[in-house]
Amino acid sequence: MSGQPQSGRPCVIFDDRRGQLAPLNDLRPSFLVRTGAFTTLERHRHDSRLHIEAALMPEAFVLLGREMSGLPTAAILASESPVLLINGRCPLLPEGVTALAPGQAIVESATGDVIACVVPCSRARTVIDSPESLQLDRHAIDGLWLIARPWHVRTLRDRAIAHDLKLLVPTHHRHEWLGRDKCCVVGKLVDLRLHSNIILHGGVIFDTEHGLVVVDEGANIRPGARLIGPCYIGPHCTVMENATIRPNTAIGPWCKANGEISGTIFQGFSNKAHDGYLGDSWVGEWCNFGAGTTNSNLLNTYGEIIAQATPGGRHERTGENFLGAVIGDHTKFAICTRIMTGAVLHTGGMFATTTPVSGCARPFTWATDAGTRPYRFDKFVEVMRAAMERRKINPSDAYLRRLNAVHAAAMEGWK
Repeated sequence: MSGQPQSGRPCVIFDDRRGQLAPLNDLRPSFLVRTGAFTTLERHRHDSRLHIEAALMPEAFVLLGREMSGLPTAAILASESPVLLINGRCPLLPEGVTALAPGQAIVESATGDVIACVVPCSRARTVIDSPESLQLDRHAIDGLWLIARPWHVRTLRDRAIAHDLKLLVPTHHRHEWLGRDKCCVVGKLVDLRLHSNIILHGGVIFDTEHGLVVVDEGANIRPGARLIGPCYIGPHCTVMENATIRPNTAIGPWCKANGEISGTIFQGFSNKAHDGYLGDSWVGEWCNFGAGTTNSNLLNTYGEIIAQATPGGRHERTGENFLGAVIGDHTKFAICTRIMTGAVLHTGGMFATTTPVSGCARPFTWATDAGTRPYRFDKFVEVMRAAMERRKINPSDAYLRRLNAVHAAAMEGWK
């Protein structure tokens, strides 16, 4: 590979829809999945060496992806100049990506999938349609670089959060009024970083002994909350009274957090406003946890957790001893729901059972003690609109079409 970074070269991030990532990417391109404090695209945009100017996705995702990312999908491809293509399933880029020369690629050894490559713009679309046909000098690297299963977000979580918190340090600072609000800092004060525009109540405990604590713009940290680093509280979140936010937790924008939350990533716009434990999990958007809902993240045998990425798919070793649940967008839980270790709950579920929720649940599962059936789409949309209206958000036509497509595919599985 070339040894000189090509910092001025335009970049295109792409979603190849490979692997089995649902429910993470049911309603968003892979590069908009929150994989730490940031989504993957946000993280790459912080890299001064990269100039991400466009995005590539399968046709079914183009309108929604453009709407969500703000990136054009075709304009740059009219040029014949070389372009750096970056796989949106790669949360943390390996060394050498910005030093690639035309015709060179970095690929993941285990899968052979392209992590990054430099090709003429006219050939960029091929990386999605038929990457095997690209004539490339392929440099294979070992290890997990591309998320291909829902639990891979857990595998890369700690590295991603540590990376993101360091990026946030220069834009956040501590305040002289911290002491006057009778807050307590355990550890180094320099490792506590607060945006200038937050609401901070008395009695809050910040523990930075093992990592940074970063609180972003518009957040509201209620009395008695405990934040233990490394952790991140996103814009306009509310951390409720006496909540405990444990290490390696990243909570995306407009969430409510309460109870004990450990090692969990919230995509955004979800509420866990009551007591209950949630650990080593990933939570999509517009989810709601009834009071007392609790999950398991460790087997009684202390063994490796086996999970199932897709309904009816094979059971796989995850490589994880601590793995809670992967919870798709718009999933709701009744009070005192129990969620078992390694559960993968696909988009649009409603769980109100006295027995534990376990295994891999189909999209749009309506589960009660009376049985399990598909969630009617009209009823689902009615509830979805009510939830989103509370944040003064209306679903776009592209978003509704994508939801309808996910629902229609799910209904085939129910037959």
